[in-house]
Amino acid sequence: MKATTAARPSTSVAMVRSIFTIALLTLHEATRKRVIWALLVLSVLMLTLSAWGFSQLPGMDTSMGHLTSGQSRLLASELLNLVMFGMSMIVALGTAFLAGPTLGGELESGVSLAMVARPVHRSSVLVGKWLGLVIFGSVYICLAGLAQMVVVRVTVSYWPPSPMLALGLLALETIVLLTLALLLSSLISPLASGITTVGLFGATWVAGVVGGIGAALNNDGVARVGTVSAMLLPTDGLWRGAMHAIQDPNALIQLGGASEGFPFVSTSSLSAAYFTWVVLWIVIALTLCLVSFRRRAI
Repeated sequence: MKATTAARPSTSVAMVRSIFTIALLTLHEATRKRVIWALLVLSVLMLTLSAWGFSQLPGMDTSMGHLTSGQSRLLASELLNLVMFGMSMIVALGTAFLAGPTLGGELESGVSLAMVARPVHRSSVLVGKWLGLVIFGSVYICLAGLAQMVVVRVTVSYWPPSPMLALGLLALETIVLLTLALLLSSLISPLASGITTVGLFGATWVAGVVGGIGAALNNDGVARVGTVSAMLLPTDGLWRGAMHAIQDPNALIQLGGASEGFPFVSTSSLSAAYFTWVVLWIVIALTLCLVSFRRRAI
């Protein structure tokens, strides 16, 4: 009895060690893929173009005269939401096509056969890969998003009201996409899982825009489209929470009732209940991925 009791802690420690080892290996492997260089090139290109664009805002001529500093900052906050959405799209593409081959590619090639040999459990392999990808994706979006905010600060003197909250929600959005991509890659081919993940990401955003238009028109049926899609895949809900943390509070006053239908304005912050659902969604998706991974023949 004592031997059994003593063996349990050692087994748990071994599992934790194997999880962190696989996470480190996944991080190392991720940095060697060409997807990373594509992400870096696209991010640098976006930062460069946005820096030039934002630098043109102060004193820009319009039909109503020169933009004042206050008007420049207000416009910059909305453009920042637009640019950050573009950056989220880049991250969605990168993470989807990075997570798929990480699990699905190794299943198809037979590499996983050596990794899941005893005493390494399949659950340790999956959680380790998920953790490595989560660390990579979260750090990347936080650094890229922070760099974009600094660009806007230097060029237009605008700083978001809650930058850390915005970056945290963008990181959580990345985690949702990574988890979805891993789940799909355990069921279908890596390429198909990447395409499906990006497609669902875009479809959910479009559904959110449609729901916003429905809310602006007081059409409950159309507005419900956005609500349902945000529950099924919470990427758009997290994105709207991040937008609210980035935008100038005066934007809602300037747009008035039309703000509901504007795709790059968020009318409310993320609720605690929705945040709880997002965490539960990730747990459910990761559990389903584990069940699928355990049942799949290698």
